Amino acid sequence: MNKTFEESLAHLVSYCQKSDYKGWDPFDGLNSLAFQNFFTFKSSKYLKIFWIQFTKHSPINLRIITQIPKEYNPKALGLFISGYCNLFKVYGNEFYLSEAKRLAEIVISLSAKNFSNYSWGYNFPWQARYFYQPSYSPTVVATSFIANSLLDIYSITKTKRYLDIARSSCDFVLYDLQKTYEHDGTLIFSYSPFDKTRVFNASLLGACLLSRVYSLTKEDILIKFAKNAVSFCCNNQRIDGSWTYGLEKNQQWIDSFHTGYNLSCIADYQNFSCDKSFHENLSKGLKFYVSAFFKQDGTPRYYYNRTYPIDIHSVAQLPITLSKTRNFSEYKYLIDNVLKFSINKMQDSSGFFYYQKFPFFVNKISYIRWSQAWMFYGLSVYLRNTKEL
Repeated sequence: MNKTFEESLAHLVSYCQKSDYKGWDPFDGLNSLAFQNFFTFKSSKYLKIFWIQFTKHSPINLRIITQIPKEYNPKALGLFISGYCNLFKVYGNEFYLSEAKRLAEIVISLSAKNFSNYSWGYNFPWQARYFYQPSYSPTVVATSFIANSLLDIYSITKTKRYLDIARSSCDFVLYDLQKTYEHDGTLIFSYSPFDKTRVFNASLLGACLLSRVYSLTKEDILIKFAKNAVSFCCNNQRIDGSWTYGLEKNQQWIDSFHTGYNLSCIADYQNFSCDKSFHENLSKGLKFYVSAFFKQDGTPRYYYNRTYPIDIHSVAQLPITLSKTRNFSEYKYLIDNVLKFSINKMQDSSGFFYYQKFPFFVNKISYIRWSQAWMFYGLSVYLRNTKEL
């Protein structure tokens, strides 16, 4: 089985290296050079939302026609860095570590320019219903993945610079993000400094970063805020173990990979803090995650109540989540089936993975962050865990 997955990963690595890890993203529609005059800050938000969603859902790749360039996506670079660190730990090949360090220098250079603390966003402007994010505006999601990738290098090299940058990112979480408090002191971090949205996975990713750095620096302030953020999210867990995406009325869906984020972050908090207060939440959530989002034959489900679209991100998140919750060996048969499904049904002969599969067609557009970086990381986690079994 490992040989199949190793060959799949090698094929993917070759594809990504040929493009130097640059590519498109499902949400990069506003990067269109052909339409850039239409998508200024003052443009109608509904026009921008429409164009983002149109380019995202179209099975025809409009990016060539509308001149959307392939670029570095900071979060994707973070995932590639973490994946290379995993591969170095599995095989001991110095190339993997040197590639991780090379990509780290690129992503460090892409840190947000108008903030005193290290933080990162995406390489495209993004219009949501409640707020607008210019290109490279920092978010807690991108920042947490990238800071954690630098900590992955630190875990190997002990180069203090990587730890110092990750510690600076903790200050971004603590002082630059907005916070919503409950009467008991629990809190949820905003998605970015520019909004007050209450999204569970985003806040938990911030808490996860705080707890990991706490495990290295033992600063009480880090673990205090981390626990309060985890408490807020666990207090809002549904009876069946699930979470909606967020607290707003238009955020009431329940999907696979964001549920996986939540579980991974709670597990990381427990592992880094040695605080087992949320064991029942984790156990209940994991049971829901495995039963609701994956069929035994390996078919992944996007939503808990319907299968399609089958999304490659849902595939990649499974080995990551079960590794972090320390249930990898228990569910290895399921992981094997899901990864085999993705390789057989969603990997192109040139090495990249398709975006989404529907009953009657497949969206084969190659996305560097959503598809390639996530599958690279997910497969690296699989190989690292099978080595440790």
